[in-house]
Amino acid sequence: MANSMATLPRKIRIAAIALAGFSLSTQVLADEAEKALAGELLDCTAYYQISSEAIAAMNAPQMQAVGERLKQSAADSLALAGKYYGEGDLDAALKAARDKQIASMAGSSSLGNLMAKYKESCKTLTANPQARLEYWQMATM
Repeated sequence: MANSMATLPRKIRIAAIALAGFSLSTQVLADEAEKALAGELLDCTAYYQISSEAIAAMNAPQMQAVGERLKQSAADSLALAGKYYGEGDLDAALKAARDKQIASMAGSSSLGNLMAKYKESCKTLTANPQARLEYWQMATM
């Protein structure tokens, strides 16, 4: 590229270099937005996993369907997170999200705090991740 750039007039070379820099910074912003979205999706995955495990531990047959839906929601949100996460250890990031949520429960087996924080936001996020990605794209500009 350097040889072909040398034959271009100076103003065009400067514009091409500026556009290349803009393209690179735009990619960095896109990566930041996708990483932020993936982080939220990992929080949702952790919430769904913890909730489904807690329901399974109850050994209440009437709650089995709820536990299965939560388990499926965990798989779905993890798949979405993987789509946006990019480079890095997705499993380690999920473990960190789970550990943080479990610590926030302060030894309680009650899911109330987690439900209050994640139930509706995760439902909205997984139903329309593109809208949230657009939010993060604007927020990271």
